[in-house]
Amino acid sequence: MSTLAPLRLLREPSNASEGNHSNATVGAGWCQRLDIPNELFLALGLVSLVENLLVVAAILKNRNLHSPTYYFICCLAVSDMLVSISNLAEMLFMLLLEHGVLVMRPSVVRHMDSVIDTLICSSVVSSLSFLGVIAVDRYITIFYALRYHSIMTLQRAVATMASVWLASTVSSAVLIAYYHSNTVLLCLIGFFLFMLVLMLVLYIHMFALARHHLHSISSQQKPPIAHRGGSLKGAVTLTILLGVFFICWGPFFFHLILIVTCPTNPFCTCFFSYFNLFLILIICNSVIDPLIYAFRSQELRRTLREVVTCSW
Repeated sequence: MSTLAPLRLLREPSNASEGNHSNATVGAGWCQRLDIPNELFLALGLVSLVENLLVVAAILKNRNLHSPTYYFICCLAVSDMLVSISNLAEMLFMLLLEHGVLVMRPSVVRHMDSVIDTLICSSVVSSLSFLGVIAVDRYITIFYALRYHSIMTLQRAVATMASVWLASTVSSAVLIAYYHSNTVLLCLIGFFLFMLVLMLVLYIHMFALARHHLHSISSQQKPPIAHRGGSLKGAVTLTILLGVFFICWGPFFFHLILIVTCPTNPFCTCFFSYFNLFLILIICNSVIDPLIYAFRSQELRRTLREVVTCSW
């Protein structure tokens, strides 16, 4: 699959090109490039597009879902949808060029490539950002339940969403312009680690509070079955949230770390050869997000059924 300009460089760093000739000989016996068919990218992109489009339509349709929490989920769905649309658009654009159906001057091709690259980077950064925003929103809901509506007002929610989209667009433009700089890669890695730590701390704190609350209730009951069942359910939910986030995003950012730390090492260059798999995981995250953050809501599921059956 053809990927955006920065990711083409990230697939196999330019400063490793000279060492790759010798490394190829060293790793020829145990390291092979993983080729993933374009059809898989296309299928996952279409599934993600349909899923997230349904989430957006359901939230817009049902006035009961017009709240900051669901607005953030809607923005996450839009971000994930843009990840799919931009990847599908780039794949179609490159296929048309390769088969001679679309003929353009090199300058126009570079301009179109930059536009698509910016859209992809912006959607990826905004998707990560809204995962963090949703975690913060849930934290406020649990620890400041009585003050939630005064803390997370509609104006603040709109300002938060606008800030995320603006910051994502600006940062993606910077990434496209300076993708060859290790400083930009370190900033991107730092952003991922910040989001990972933020979600980890907030969700563990929320789980600890829920566990303490269940313990207080179950200590007055014999046997304390509710405590064990509630703790298990909370642990499973926490594992799903953080596990999916780390599995889908971790390999790609570990790839970036290796580019900065060991671009010519044979073991690192072998890891680079699985780059397409890391992109598949990011697209899979766009497929899984609605299942975790949206479809678990009974109200939203009911509205989705109405949307699918065209009961407007």
